[in-house]
Amino acid sequence: MDATVAHVLRSYRTWAVVGCSPSPHRDSHSIAALLQREGYRVIPVNPAVDEVLGERAYAALADVPAAEGVQVVDIFRRSAEAGRHVDEAIAIGAKAVWMQLGVIDEAAAARARAAGLHVVMDRCPAIELPRLSGA
Repeated sequence: MDATVAHVLRSYRTWAVVGCSPSPHRDSHSIAALLQREGYRVIPVNPAVDEVLGERAYAALADVPAAEGVQVVDIFRRSAEAGRHVDEAIAIGAKAVWMQLGVIDEAAAARARAAGLHVVMDRCPAIELPRLSGA
């Protein structure tokens, strides 16, 4: 397992899930639910809804109160949209950005690394968490 993936999954427990859908049929919803079941705090970010998985949803990362302590910004958006969310993650002081499977933006990843964030790209926690536990 990649050391960065392991570090992010082991060290950071508060995840903002950008693009978190209220529909249980969407991957973003399933992954957010998985993270909750595994003991992570999930903060949904979706301007179209008020709540997902029993948690208040925020329209944008900038709207999440600093007291929530977002550590990881998990991006469920098209690659073309990922860069702006990476920049928002930098601006709010997140520790890491996680771009889901198929979400690739090398320039945004470089900006995040330059700002001191850990970067995971084109990966899914549903695949990586079992690897972490050796399952």
